Amino acid sequence: MRGTPGYIAPEIFSRNFGGVSHKSDVYSYGMMILEMIGAKNNINEEVDNCSSKYFPDWIYDRLELNADQIELADISDEVEEESRRKMLIVGLWCIQTHPSDRPSIKRVLEMLEGNVKSLRIPTRPLLKSIEEPLKTFSTT
Repeated sequence: MRGTPGYIAPEIFSRNFGGVSHKSDVYSYGMMILEMIGAKNNINEEVDNCSSKYFPDWIYDRLELNADQIELADISDEVEEESRRKMLIVGLWCIQTHPSDRPSIKRVLEMLEGNVKSLRIPTRPLLKSIEEPLKTFSTT
Protein backbone atom coordinates (compact mmCIF):
# COMPACT_ATOMS: atom_id res chain seq x y z
CA MET A 1 0.00 0.00 0.00
CA ARG A 2 1.32 3.40 -0.99
CA GLY A 3 -0.02 6.89 -1.06
CA THR A 4 -0.35 10.14 0.80
CA PRO A 5 -2.24 9.79 4.09
CA GLY A 6 -5.66 11.38 3.78
CA TYR A 7 -5.78 10.77 0.03
CA ILE A 8 -5.93 6.98 0.19
CA ALA A 9 -9.34 5.41 -0.43
CA PRO A 10 -10.88 3.35 2.42
CA GLU A 11 -10.97 0.16 0.33
CA ILE A 12 -7.18 0.18 0.22
CA PHE A 13 -7.16 -0.23 4.01
CA SER A 14 -10.08 -2.63 4.26
CA ARG A 15 -11.77 -4.86 1.69
CA ASN A 16 -15.01 -4.39 3.67
CA PHE A 17 -15.52 -1.25 1.58
CA GLY A 18 -15.02 -3.03 -1.73
CA GLY A 19 -12.15 -3.87 -4.01
CA VAL A 20 -9.44 -1.53 -5.20
CA SER A 21 -10.35 -0.15 -8.63
CA HIS A 22 -10.37 3.00 -10.72
CA LYS A 23 -12.79 4.39 -8.11
CA SER A 24 -9.88 4.42 -5.64
CA ASP A 25 -8.25 7.05 -7.84
CA VAL A 26 -11.52 9.01 -7.91
CA TYR A 27 -11.34 9.19 -4.10
CA SER A 28 -7.82 10.64 -4.24
CA TYR A 29 -8.89 13.08 -6.95
CA GLY A 30 -11.78 14.26 -4.76
CA MET A 31 -9.48 14.93 -1.82
CA MET A 32 -7.17 16.86 -4.14
CA ILE A 33 -10.10 18.97 -5.40
CA LEU A 34 -11.07 19.84 -1.83
CA GLU A 35 -7.49 20.80 -1.08
CA MET A 36 -7.27 22.90 -4.26
CA ILE A 37 -10.30 25.04 -3.47
CA GLY A 38 -8.71 26.04 -0.20
CA ALA A 39 -11.32 24.60 2.13
CA LYS A 40 -8.61 23.00 4.28
CA ASN A 41 -6.85 26.34 4.69
CA ASN A 42 -9.93 27.78 6.41
CA ILE A 43 -9.88 25.38 9.35
CA ASN A 44 -9.51 27.29 12.62
CA GLU A 45 -7.56 24.80 14.71
CA GLU A 46 -8.42 26.43 18.03
CA VAL A 47 -12.17 26.54 17.35
CA ASP A 48 -12.61 23.36 15.34
CA ASN A 49 -10.06 21.13 17.12
CA CYS A 50 -9.11 19.88 13.65
CA SER A 51 -6.04 17.97 14.74
CA SER A 52 -8.38 15.14 15.67
CA LYS A 53 -11.00 15.83 13.00
CA TYR A 54 -11.27 14.12 9.63
CA PHE A 55 -11.13 16.88 7.01
CA PRO A 56 -14.32 15.87 5.12
CA ASP A 57 -16.22 15.78 8.44
CA TRP A 58 -15.15 19.39 9.01
CA ILE A 59 -16.59 20.33 5.60
CA TYR A 60 -19.89 18.54 6.26
CA ASP A 61 -20.14 20.19 9.70
CA ARG A 62 -19.74 23.59 8.05
CA LEU A 63 -22.33 22.76 5.39
CA GLU A 64 -24.85 21.65 8.03
CA LEU A 65 -24.30 24.76 10.17
CA ASN A 66 -24.52 27.18 7.26
CA ALA A 67 -27.47 25.70 5.35
CA ASP A 68 -25.48 24.25 2.47
CA GLN A 69 -22.97 27.09 2.44
CA ILE A 70 -19.27 27.07 3.26
CA GLU A 71 -17.07 30.12 3.45
CA LEU A 72 -14.06 29.95 1.19
CA ALA A 73 -11.24 32.45 1.38
CA ASP A 74 -10.24 34.79 -1.44
CA ILE A 75 -13.45 34.63 -3.49
CA SER A 76 -13.41 37.62 -5.80
CA ASP A 77 -16.66 37.30 -7.78
CA GLU A 78 -19.78 35.22 -8.39
CA VAL A 79 -18.19 33.16 -11.17
CA GLU A 80 -15.33 32.10 -8.89
CA GLU A 81 -17.73 31.41 -6.04
CA GLU A 82 -19.86 29.18 -8.32
CA SER A 83 -16.76 27.36 -9.57
CA ARG A 84 -15.51 26.69 -6.05
CA ARG A 85 -18.94 25.52 -4.90
CA LYS A 86 -19.08 23.13 -7.85
CA MET A 87 -15.62 21.81 -6.99
CA LEU A 88 -16.66 21.38 -3.36
CA ILE A 89 -19.74 19.33 -4.25
CA VAL A 90 -17.88 17.22 -6.82
CA GLY A 91 -15.07 16.63 -4.32
CA LEU A 92 -17.59 15.41 -1.74
CA TRP A 93 -19.08 12.98 -4.28
CA CYS A 94 -15.61 11.64 -5.05
CA ILE A 95 -14.79 10.86 -1.41
CA GLN A 96 -17.80 8.69 -0.66
CA THR A 97 -16.79 5.76 1.55
CA HIS A 98 -17.99 2.98 -0.73
CA PRO A 99 -16.59 2.90 -4.28
CA SER A 100 -20.03 2.16 -5.74
CA ASP A 101 -21.25 5.53 -4.39
CA ARG A 102 -18.49 7.46 -6.15
CA PRO A 103 -18.92 8.74 -9.70
CA SER A 104 -16.69 7.54 -12.51
CA ILE A 105 -14.01 9.97 -13.60
CA LYS A 106 -16.05 10.58 -16.77
CA ARG A 107 -19.02 11.60 -14.62
CA VAL A 108 -16.74 13.78 -12.46
CA LEU A 109 -15.69 15.70 -15.58
CA GLU A 110 -19.32 16.07 -16.67
CA MET A 111 -20.23 17.47 -13.25
CA LEU A 112 -17.31 19.91 -13.33
CA GLU A 113 -18.30 21.10 -16.81
CA GLY A 114 -22.03 21.30 -15.98
CA ASN A 115 -24.17 23.75 -14.04
CA VAL A 116 -23.69 23.94 -10.27
CA LYS A 117 -27.46 24.20 -9.80
CA SER A 118 -27.88 20.67 -11.14
CA LEU A 119 -25.60 19.26 -8.41
CA ARG A 120 -26.79 18.16 -5.00
CA ILE A 121 -24.64 17.68 -1.92
CA PRO A 122 -24.12 13.96 -1.21
CA THR A 123 -24.87 12.43 2.15
CA ARG A 124 -22.06 12.35 4.67
CA PRO A 125 -19.98 9.20 4.22
CA LEU A 126 -19.86 6.94 7.27
CA LEU A 127 -16.58 5.35 8.26
CA LYS A 128 -18.25 3.20 10.94
CA SER A 129 -18.85 0.59 8.24
CA ILE A 130 -15.38 -0.80 8.87
CA GLU A 131 -16.25 -1.88 12.43
CA GLU A 132 -19.59 -3.58 11.78
CA PRO A 133 -18.38 -6.27 9.34
CA LEU A 134 -15.61 -7.12 11.79
CA LYS A 135 -18.19 -7.75 14.52
CA THR A 136 -20.09 -10.06 12.18
CA PHE A 137 -17.06 -12.27 11.74
CA SER A 138 -16.23 -12.48 15.44
CA THR A 139 -15.25 -15.96 16.65
CA THR A 140 -16.73 -15.47 20.12
